[in-house]
Amino acid sequence: MLIFDADDTLWENNVVFERVIDEFLEWMTRPGDDRSGVRAVLDGIEAANAVTLGYGSKVFLHSLGECVARLRGRAATAEESARISGWAAAFDGGTVELMPGVAETLAELARRHDLLLLTKGDTEEQQRKVTASGLARYFRGVHIVAEKNTATYEDLTHAYDLVPASAWMIGNSPKSDILPARSAGLNAVFIPHDHTWVLEHSELDPDDKKVLRLSAFGELLRHF
Repeated sequence: MLIFDADDTLWENNVVFERVIDEFLEWMTRPGDDRSGVRAVLDGIEAANAVTLGYGSKVFLHSLGECVARLRGRAATAEESARISGWAAAFDGGTVELMPGVAETLAELARRHDLLLLTKGDTEEQQRKVTASGLARYFRGVHIVAEKNTATYEDLTHAYDLVPASAWMIGNSPKSDILPARSAGLNAVFIPHDHTWVLEHSELDPDDKKVLRLSAFGELLRHF
């Protein structure tokens, strides 16, 4: 069984957030100040909100409003809130940009193996992206969860009666895709993405022989 992450593994995702963040930092950084200070405040707010509110564009926009309040020492004005709300259009989910080689690679892998899709975030938002991608037909099951931790992978293993040592989790996030899958006894394939969300970064054991490291999605065909 091959289990695939979605955002930034099958299609571009965080680059959209980063474009908005870049505009936000430009707006919120006062002349002569360092943008990294504003970014650090936003990263801290996002980390806290991910624990209590989850993931997705709605939580992200909420975090932007909270960041404005933190930096300005007051609640966001109606004008500031309207500006933040205007960024919602960037996340409408009407289209997605597939990563190079994804469609043809999945088509071939689906002929060889059972495939599952495992993604976290807002259910409605993630389902829109799955639908827009046109990739759902390749997967035996599509699972949208609130968090991807060890228990998530153990639950999936039990639901499909998988042998963990024969299953592989494929993704770009050390924190959500690789480490918890390995903790649950699965193998993993790490395909780094240049724009992986900073909160998804984590150190991987370079000596872990159960983690296959690839540089491109199409390389999966050489191994599976």
